[in-house]
Amino acid sequence: MLVQRPFVWMIPILLLIAVCVPQRGAAQQGQPAQTSAMQDSSLADTVKQLQQQINELRSIVSELRSESEQYRSETRLLREELHSAVTQMSPSPRTSQEPNPGEQAAVGETGAPPSEGSDSKDRIAKLEEEYDLLSGKIDDQYQTKVESGSKYRLRLSGMALLNLFSNRGAVDNADLPGLVDAPALGRANSTGLSLRQSLIGLEVFGPQIGGARTRGEVQFDFAGGFQTIPNGVTFGLMRLRTGTLHFDWAHTSVVAGQDAPFFSALSPTSFATVAEPAFAYAGNLWTWIPQIRVEHRVTVSENSSIILQAGILDGLDGEPPASTYLRTPQAGEFSRQPGYATRLAWSHQLFGQAMTFGAGGYYSRQNWGLGRNIDGWAGTLDWTAPLGKWLSLTGEFYRGRALGGLGGGLYHSAIFNGYPGNPATQIRGLDSIGGWSQLKFRASSKLEFNAAAGQDNPFAGEVRAFPYSAYTAGVLSDPLTRNQSELFNVIYRPRSDLIFSAEYRHIGTYELGNTRYTADHINLVMGILF
Repeated sequence: MLVQRPFVWMIPILLLIAVCVPQRGAAQQGQPAQTSAMQDSSLADTVKQLQQQINELRSIVSELRSESEQYRSETRLLREELHSAVTQMSPSPRTSQEPNPGEQAAVGETGAPPSEGSDSKDRIAKLEEEYDLLSGKIDDQYQTKVESGSKYRLRLSGMALLNLFSNRGAVDNADLPGLVDAPALGRANSTGLSLRQSLIGLEVFGPQIGGARTRGEVQFDFAGGFQTIPNGVTFGLMRLRTGTLHFDWAHTSVVAGQDAPFFSALSPTSFATVAEPAFAYAGNLWTWIPQIRVEHRVTVSENSSIILQAGILDGLDGEPPASTYLRTPQAGEFSRQPGYATRLAWSHQLFGQAMTFGAGGYYSRQNWGLGRNIDGWAGTLDWTAPLGKWLSLTGEFYRGRALGGLGGGLYHSAIFNGYPGNPATQIRGLDSIGGWSQLKFRASSKLEFNAAAGQDNPFAGEVRAFPYSAYTAGVLSDPLTRNQSELFNVIYRPRSDLIFSAEYRHIGTYELGNTRYTADHINLVMGILF
């Protein structure tokens, strides 16, 4: 009896232990299960984030591959162009074995033709410089790429250009003269500096559409006028020069936008006249004009080709805008039809340069109100003729009527025999003839000399019979019957991106009574390309 009593009082303790131990074990088992569930949820979120990052990386790699292929193709094309340039510039076997008479004289005097060695060194230095520049640009594409709103490549370019000018005579535009007039207030001579002919350009390379490579470009300068504030002449307003969209197939191109007239696309070489080409008032048909054109190229032989161009242009007639804000139609646009133009040109390789002869035609209709319509037209010739390895002759000629929108007739299209607003007043298109020519001498790959002369000649008999102009609201101002200009410049480019130039220009403007005003213009240029 005494032995069994200890077990009796232990029974409640054992029952308590039996109840508590399972509950504790269940609690210990539930805690790891809860922790495991939380870990699984966190792991799932991490996996989702990794999948999103992998997808983003895949898209980036895909874009990099496509761009890399594009850069490789561009590099291949550049290498082919460089190889062809080296092949063309290398002397032929006949030239190396049979020197011309000038070289024979040099050999007779000195024992060796020094010009050939120096020319070769110049060529090699220029090719090495261009190759290094192109290689650097290709290698640094990813570092120097201009970002755009699309995935296609965008290129920024331009030129910072400083002009130091001096005039002797009363010119219409101090830093970019075109006409001469009588002195005002006894003052005629002037000297100054200008940076407004600097350029900024953007070019974008788009996708292939229908087998055509697409690209677009736009170009601006700061010659759009001045702000009417103190010293406003130094705050040139930015203006649109050109903006074009190109679709280029193997032998055909379509170009739409604002550009120089394709049937009169040449201009004299000058860095003193960037904002407005040289001889714009002296026989050079020119303006920035909206247009759509088609170009087709035909290969005749290994060294010869033909290009056929045709298109439509805005019907500009030279009228100043009636408003500085509203886009009011001009007489050509009131005719409700555009201008039409075409050009045919033949090119042939001669002395390592392109010899080109072209002929073009232009027609536009103009409505000057009160049932008075006139037809504007032009026939053009242009040429680029190498006269030797270092010498070439370039120029243009035109004959036409009502070409004020292209600079012909000193920017006058229509003339009247009375007040233009009078219904009884007669109107006619102003006939004019003009042209220019330039002789270029390349002393080396870095130094060249240019001499050029041009003239624009409205018909004086028509000006006498119809002395009024719509541009002056019928006020008879001194009509101009002729404008001549000559220039000489030297251009030195120590590197492909540096420009130094000096230019002298003489201008002579004739009024109706054969009164002649003259001016001399000197322009020193410093510029850098980017």
